[in-house]
Order: sequence, then structure tokens, then C-alpha cells
Amino acid sequence: MLGSATDTLATPAVVVDLDVLERNIARMAARAREAGVRLRPHAKTHKCPEIASLQRAAGAWGLSVAKVGEAEVFADAGFDDLFVAYPVVGEDKGRRLLALADRARLAVGVDSVEGARSVAAPFREAGRALEVLLKIDVGYGRVGVPPERAIDVGRRIADLPGLRLRGVFTHAGHGYLAETKPEVEDVARLEGERLAAAAAELSGAGLPIEEVSVGSTPTAARAMRVSGVTECRPGNYVFHDASQVELGTCGVEDCALTVIATVVSVPVPDRAVVDAGSKTLSSDLLRPRPGGHGRVLGRASRVEKLSEEHGVVAVAEGETFRVGERVRILPNHACVVANLHDRLVGVSGDRVEAVLQVAARGRVR
Repeated sequence: MLGSATDTLATPAVVVDLDVLERNIARMAARAREAGVRLRPHAKTHKCPEIASLQRAAGAWGLSVAKVGEAEVFADAGFDDLFVAYPVVGEDKGRRLLALADRARLAVGVDSVEGARSVAAPFREAGRALEVLLKIDVGYGRVGVPPERAIDVGRRIADLPGLRLRGVFTHAGHGYLAETKPEVEDVARLEGERLAAAAAELSGAGLPIEEVSVGSTPTAARAMRVSGVTECRPGNYVFHDASQVELGTCGVEDCALTVIATVVSVPVPDRAVVDAGSKTLSSDLLRPRPGGHGRVLGRASRVEKLSEEHGVVAVAEGETFRVGERVRILPNHACVVANLHDRLVGVSGDRVEAVLQVAARGRVR
């Protein structure tokens, strides 16, 4: 495959423009340096050690991951500073974390005393301490303690044997629901300000807060510039996708990951069908408002609906498709697309330059 032309790839093929990828990595690293914060990119987007190595070479402080299984994969690949940015629960996962702690500086997220106690048990029994960051809900309404409960929960977690409270973190996922760029900026500003305020209150209560970590690609550039923030954890920025374009985070030219598909049917003039369905593109909706399941690049047409192996394109007025034609689709959500595939094809221009293994694919435990 290496050196072959992209128009010879069997479809559907998930391709990554390596030049755009490296530009995206360099741009976010520069933003973090200018803001004076550490960049700890979220590897759940790509799950690929080769891409993580590019991020590390560009100045990433460490990696964020979503699950213990992902942490194990990246530790095996030689990454030695990992944050599981998720409320990890269970002594079984605590035992796996204890084994990982021999190979990497490790921290995990917590948002409850019960969950924290369960992962602490193996560390307590071994006479060791697991570093944790308390998750604060700054408005997304998913996980995380409300700011007004942070001191109470933080004190109780800090008192647990087998743990060491290192800081606080958050994720402003509601930035993906903001319908204008100014609204995204407001979410980002409040993400940083609310987390920094919670950190200050915890510090004032005598709790050790070394890390104040924000995260989210749409909000990263603004949130990382808030005074008091020390770290940022964006993930999607390496690839970008149709949702980031709609949110105003980037332009189409900044999107590194696309899907090459073949038109397999044109049953009527206003409908074409490609060989990329939900098992290739995912069924994730476009953000911030629904609008099909992928852009056909260079066309006004969009993938209107999906079944498992079929992508149905609503043909825009004045456009035509023919059976056997190859098209390139910009998916709604690149992170999910990467997780659906064993490998990504790295291209430069019209040539295949690398095959990137999605080593942490499916590592959801």
C-alpha cells in the first residue's frame, strides 16, 4: 500500500492527510505555549500511538485517555505520563491502575467519594497513592460535581488513604451545542473562569490544587487563556470534522480525516448511494444542529441517511453522480470514525505515505 495512489485504495477507506494533521498538531501546541499552559491532548480521538508521538514531539506534556484500557495501550507504546480523564470506578480497575503506575506517571478522574474509594483500595493495600483530579461540572450536565459541592467532596476524597488529590478538571461539552461562534466563546470563557474559581476555593480551604485542566476542541483556544488554568486537553483538533466546521472552530481545509467512498447505485437522479454506511461514518449527528451524516467534498450534496453499509446521498440541484465514481466524505464526528476502523491510511498529496494502526480501538474497559 505504501507509495500507491489514493485512487487505487479499496473503499470505503478512512484517510488522514498527514500534512493537515501535522499542521493541526503544531497550531494547538503553539496556542498552548502562547497561553503558558501544558497541553495534554486527548488520545481517544485517534487511539493511535503514531499520532500521539507526533503530539509529544510537538510539545505535549502527556496524554489524556478515556478508559483504563486506552491507558494500557499507550503505556505499552512507551508513553509515561497519562491521565484517565473519566470517573474510574471499581477495585478491578484499581488493580490495573496499580500495575500501570509502575510504568507511568498516572492520574485518574473522580467525582464521587464512593468511586474514589473503590479505585483507591488496591493502592492503599500496597502502601501507595494514586493521584486523582476532581471533575467539576461547569455547565454540561453530564458528570462532575457542581462547583458549590466541590469543597465538601474534595475534602472527603483528599482524606481517603491510597489517594492524592492533584487538582481539578472539566469538559465543556455544551460548547458543541452553541449555535454561533460568539456563543462558543462564551462557553469557553465560562469553562475556564468557573473551573479556576472552584480551584481557588478548594485551595482556600486548604486542599492541594496543582492542576486546573480544561478540555474541548471548540473551547480550547479561549479557555486555556483564562487566568488560573494550567492545562488543556483538546482531542478532536488533530483531525477536525464537519461539526467543527459548523461550529466555526476550523475550515474544511483544516480537516485531516475524510472517507473515500464509491458510488454503488444511482437509482433516481436525486439519490445516489455510496459504500460507506453507519459502520464506516458512524451515526453521530452533526453539531450544533442536525444536517445529514457527512459532507460530500467539492459538492453541495450531503449524505442524508445511513444504514449499516449504505450511505444515501441527497443529490443537490444541478449535481449528478455516476456508478463507480469515487467521492470524499467529511464525517460529522471524526473521533467515532477512527474507533470504527483497525487502521487509518496516511496520505500526502495523492500518495499513501503511512498506515496508522488504531491500537486502542475498542479498549472501552
